[in-house]
Amino acid sequence: MQPEQPGETPQQLAPPASQPTSEGKKKWGVLGTIGALLLKFKTLGLVILTKGKLVLLGLTKLNTLLSMLVSIGFYWALYGWKFGLGFVLSIYVHEMGHVMALARYGIPASPPMFIPGFGAFVRLKAYPASPAEDARVGLAGPLWGLGAALACMGIGVITGSGLFTALAKVGAWVNVFNLIPVWQLDGSRGFRALTRQHRIYIAALAGLLWFWTAETMLIIVALVAVWRYFTKDAPEQPDNGVFFQFAGLLAALSGVYYFSK
Repeated sequence: MQPEQPGETPQQLAPPASQPTSEGKKKWGVLGTIGALLLKFKTLGLVILTKGKLVLLGLTKLNTLLSMLVSIGFYWALYGWKFGLGFVLSIYVHEMGHVMALARYGIPASPPMFIPGFGAFVRLKAYPASPAEDARVGLAGPLWGLGAALACMGIGVITGSGLFTALAKVGAWVNVFNLIPVWQLDGSRGFRALTRQHRIYIAALAGLLWFWTAETMLIIVALVAVWRYFTKDAPEQPDNGVFFQFAGLLAALSGVYYFSK
């Protein structure tokens, strides 16, 4: 604080409370956006609160815990222990999204297992009953991953922490990668319930988001989505719920990636 000048009172020196700075407006604007997105995914928070034991299931399994520690050590060696710990925990949240969705459909599955440098996986002990069910199980991972990225972004905005901002950006990127509709990735499972028309809409959306963010991963999503338009596995009946969830995830994750600077 600067010393008061003669004739000036403390009230005169203090900035008016009704005129927030542009930096403050920007911070509250970002926080408001994050809050709005989190409200859209309020079910995620309710599940975590009501089924916390299941969320922590993996941490009670020795193999999962050991694989997590090995992964943390791997990323620790590359980027430091704080980033390594945060990154592995964000992957864990993503995988537990799958576990929770599988539990909702009564499908038994293993706790997450980590592979350093490659991520993690959940082993299914039975198959989903329909493409729509499989699609929702697949998209549950990126949905929970979005929640983790938003939480990191919010902490980064509030505290000014570059670490949490980096975790948000990397987390968003990893979850967009998982939405590529190819092989065993989550996006491929989501595409099982999308008609050809929906697939070309996703391709167009990914292209527009790439134009906005300049993130190469989005153009890969777009190109693979165009390829999947011509494959013969598209259903005849549309599943609008899966389509809007896929599109919403793609847009929200791109926003987190773009604004985490």
